Amino acid sequence: MARPMLKVALLQETHRGSREANLQAIEAGLREAAAAGAQLVLLQELHNGTYFCQCEAVDVFDQAESIPGPGTERIGALAAELGLVVVASLFERRAAGLYHNTAVVFDRSADIAGVYRKMHIPDDPGFYEKFYFTPGDLGFEPIDTSLGRLGVLVCWDQWYPEAARLMTLAGAELLLYPTAIGWDPNDDQAEKDRQREAWITVQRGHAVANGLPLLACNRVGFEADPSGVGAGVEFWGSSFVAGPQGEFLALAGTGARELLLADVDLARSEEVRRIWPFLRDRRIDAYGDLLRRFRD
Repeated sequence: MARPMLKVALLQETHRGSREANLQAIEAGLREAAAAGAQLVLLQELHNGTYFCQCEAVDVFDQAESIPGPGTERIGALAAELGLVVVASLFERRAAGLYHNTAVVFDRSADIAGVYRKMHIPDDPGFYEKFYFTPGDLGFEPIDTSLGRLGVLVCWDQWYPEAARLMTLAGAELLLYPTAIGWDPNDDQAEKDRQREAWITVQRGHAVANGLPLLACNRVGFEADPSGVGAGVEFWGSSFVAGPQGEFLALAGTGARELLLADVDLARSEEVRRIWPFLRDRRIDAYGDLLRRFRD
């Protein structure tokens, strides 16, 4: 029997000035998505606050929260009330001195269906995440929900074809990326365009190479560097949904909050993989060098 169309929503948001204001905006967005008929909602990376990784400051660890905890209770209650599958993104305090960048999935319930801890951790100007986050230790395991198996990854993971492939090989039916990425305001427009296009292109490539729909939800708006050293980050939005041939199903703008809606046909993955059988033709006998850092 054919699977029904899946209506998805991506909540592309700006930082509203406080944790409470952000959570209120998320609640409003979830209610708007549910009213529009969405079944699954993807939120952006670290949505409860600013993108604090622009500088290194130990007092920021006070913002981390346990999982389960107050943040999961609030979003989980909304998932249950509205009958939504929700993919959230939190700064997890696992233990004293041990923190993760963690995605949490709710399956129409206040209970947590599963978590994913970000595996690839960047350390670049304006994105000093290695100071805050321990790399994930849960591997690339899809999370089972009533809507299917979700291959949840986070931001910097989206540049790595290995991550998308391993989620696919474990049975993921969609790839989802909560994201926080943007421009250095000092870059010229040509460089900004190249970066944004590269970000979109590599993820569309993951959809194509794996024959899966892909959802990427990014922050939007300018956030200053709290230390005053950097120029800040202008998050470029551009949240999108792609089908299993990389085709755009929906694409948000670069400058404003937006609830992006799309209809995803999960049955198309089977059709696409029959004409483009990349999984069949993989030379798994010849890929051993992928386990090496580099071939000197």
